[in-house]
Order: sequence, then structure tokens, then C-alpha cells
Amino acid sequence: MIDQALGILPGAWWAWPVALFAYLVFRLWYDNWGGPLKPAEIDAFLAQMDRSPTAGYTDPAVVRAFLEADDGREFVMSNLVRLHPEPQPHPVSGQPTKALVLMQIYVKRFLRVLVRHGGHPLLAMRKVGGYVDAWATPPDPGWTIVGAMRYRSRRDMMKLSLDSGLSDAHPFKTAATAMTFSFPAQVIVAFALRPRIWVALVLALMASLVHLLSLIRILV
Repeated sequence: MIDQALGILPGAWWAWPVALFAYLVFRLWYDNWGGPLKPAEIDAFLAQMDRSPTAGYTDPAVVRAFLEADDGREFVMSNLVRLHPEPQPHPVSGQPTKALVLMQIYVKRFLRVLVRHGGHPLLAMRKVGGYVDAWATPPDPGWTIVGAMRYRSRRDMMKLSLDSGLSDAHPFKTAATAMTFSFPAQVIVAFALRPRIWVALVLALMASLVHLLSLIRILV
């Protein structure tokens, strides 16, 4: 009687609250609910960074300036990487290993840590040509890979950089990489659907299909 009064067929109504609950869980993971970094947090993160295995690869003053300007929003880390053209010693076995293989080992571990901290890849591209539009810049060093990774917040970036899972993987990155630089950026215009939109659409589609199948089953 309740289902009929609401105009919803028996067995189909639950798909919509389930989809809504799933989307709320997704947003709890995907969004930054902690706000901008506080000064005490910044000092603590930088102190830990000085003692981490990755210390020495980044200018602490640059990191501090970025953290102190925290607006609490997500951002994208843009990466350019040139891999060694010749095999490099494997960090564990010492055997000569292709740089791409070493980088793949690092990326596999990195992505697990990135997702755990609310991030995900946006783009990963292989360079297929030299500079087409460039001036007042050094010659192309031979970049191999261009990547863009979405970070939930600057707080999550620091937690990721200090995560033991990433620290263990870092030797593979340094072994594979001949040259690299990264810089943070924020999206101004994007023509691809962002996860907040396409996840909602996918869940709504799934709920609609469940509702429709329930309708067909009852009518048949």
C-alpha cells in the first residue's frame, strides 16, 4: 500500500536511497572536509619532511609558501619526467632494469597511496615530439612522460609524501628518473566531466536500470 501510494513499484524504491548513500560516501572520500592548513600543521609537516627519505628533492621554502597559501581547495600536480634511456640498477636486486619498468613499479605503489589520500590520476601522456611552441627556454631535454594528478588538498599532499608506502617506493622513482619537475595548478576550465558529476550520473543510471528491471519483472 505504501509503495502504491508513493507511485513506486514494490522492490524498486530501495535503489534510489542506496544510490544517494553511495554518492554521499563518495563525497566524504573525495572532498576536503578539514579546511585550509593551520600554522601548527605546516610546521609539523615540514619537520617530518626534513627527516623523511625524500628530503633533499624539494626546496622547503617553496613547499612552505605553497602550504601557507592553502585555500582548502583541490589542485592538480603537473609532472614532466625524462626517464633514463639506458637500464638502471634495480633498487633491490641491483640488476640492470629498464627505466620504464622501474617507473611502473613506483607508479603502481604511488597510485595506491594517492587514492587512499583522496587523489587520482587525471592524465598520463607519452611525449611524441619536440617543442613546437617555445621561446626564451632551455632546449628540450627529451621529456618522456607528462602526467597530471588530482590531490584532494595540500594537507593530503603532505600526508602522501610522508606515507611509509610511498617512501618505500621512492627509490624506484629516483632510479628511473634522469630529470623531472612538478608544479601545482588549479583547474580554470575543464571540458571533461569531473568525478563529482559523472559519479552522480553513473549512480543515477544504475538506480534507473534497477527500477526499470523491477518494473519489467512485475509487468511480465
